[in-house]
Amino acid sequence: MAENHAQNKAKLISETRRRFEAEYVTDKPEKYDPRDVERLQQDDNWVESYLHWRHNVVDETLKMLDESFQWRKEFSVNDLNESSIPRWLLEIGGIYLHGYDKEGNKLFWIRVKYHIKDQKTILDKKKLIAFWLERYAKRENGKPITVMFDLSETGLNSIDMDFVRFIINCFKVYYPKYLSKMVIFDMPWIMNAAFKIVKSWLGPEAVSLLKFTSKNEVQDYVSVEYLPPHMGGTDPFKYSYPPLVDDDFQTPLCENGPIASEDETSSKEDIETDGKETLETISNEEQTALLKKTNPAESTPKAEESEKVDSKLKTFKKPLSVFKGPLLHISPAEELYFGSTESGEKKTLIVLTNVTKNIVAFKVRTTAPEKYRVKPSNSSCDPGASVDIVVSPHGGLTVSAQDRFLIMAAEMEQPSGTGPAELTQFWKEVPRNKVMEHRLRCHTVESNKPNTLTLKDNALNMSDKTSEDIYLQVSILSS
Repeated sequence: MAENHAQNKAKLISETRRRFEAEYVTDKPEKYDPRDVERLQQDDNWVESYLHWRHNVVDETLKMLDESFQWRKEFSVNDLNESSIPRWLLEIGGIYLHGYDKEGNKLFWIRVKYHIKDQKTILDKKKLIAFWLERYAKRENGKPITVMFDLSETGLNSIDMDFVRFIINCFKVYYPKYLSKMVIFDMPWIMNAAFKIVKSWLGPEAVSLLKFTSKNEVQDYVSVEYLPPHMGGTDPFKYSYPPLVDDDFQTPLCENGPIASEDETSSKEDIETDGKETLETISNEEQTALLKKTNPAESTPKAEESEKVDSKLKTFKKPLSVFKGPLLHISPAEELYFGSTESGEKKTLIVLTNVTKNIVAFKVRTTAPEKYRVKPSNSSCDPGASVDIVVSPHGGLTVSAQDRFLIMAAEMEQPSGTGPAELTQFWKEVPRNKVMEHRLRCHTVESNKPNTLTLKDNALNMSDKTSEDIYLQVSILSS
């Protein structure tokens, strides 16, 4: 049965390609972007999404492809990027991707109160919608999305039916099969008539995807952790630009996307001991330096040695702030501090502490996977234990304040093992609402800040302190 279905599907895809080329492309090839025509011939999933939306009727599918491809060329969809959109539209926060619904679908937020009907800006607003949808579609080929139509604090001057119709067409024609549902939140009664028109645009098959909700009902579809306070949620997220919001991180459950890089040739033992051995070296050198400095007979200046100790202290600066999550305590809480570019490559630490009674699996992702080495980036932490994650930029690459890291964690209640294969399977199966996420920004400590204090400068005033006390003092000063 399954084999016959696959064969029928392959035949329909083949027929659609052949007929579109013969009946549409041959006569007027200039109507379409050649990249779309080429993709149609290579991407089975793309063809299947159009067929599915037209119930496998090839004639209707061809019409849909024609309309969709003409639109894609008109909007230059394949070339849309941030520079294609007026900066003020990106800054206002009216349209963005953030969070997930209870089924694990990405949330596409449309904050209607930020949209004032204006014919001068309508084209740019449509391009912004297309920019986000195309960006998402390229990363998550075929994975549904949930539209969050937030109508709170909205007046009639914010309702632009042309704009709404464009959004509907995006999911009816341009991005078929992508709409999971459209959650309409806090719709004023005066807009009931307008949304009756919207239902007619969607058609009877898609009307069931509209979910009209209030503060209580919206939690049937989205957990409080991904809802803002005005929807009764607890999500502390506040939109800002730049950079683009967390959509920069590939969908966490996808194993093939850009993840925080880890040298696959490194052995497991190397990964586990790399940071530990360095810290032990630092500690030994601190103690040696302290003993020499507190002995008046051996107080000869050794600037080179002091600088070496200070450099290593700043390389692995101990995080002082802690984010207390339900599964992991994460330190630092908000920012990763790196040394200045003038002083060369600097490493930093992320310390994870398991506060549950079970093993916790974790992943580290970054918005700049080509820039950083992270060890380990995908592992587990035993109950009550801590794991040090070493983050270092590749040689010659500059740390940017726009770079961010995402730490994901999930409790392994019945672990079948914590090896690479077992962890890969675990992340494929773990429910989205069971995954804890925490984000960290990057911060570069500039060379002109008071972060060059060496142990030598304060040794005589610290003779009664331990090396840990000195470590903390240097860390605080370099913050």
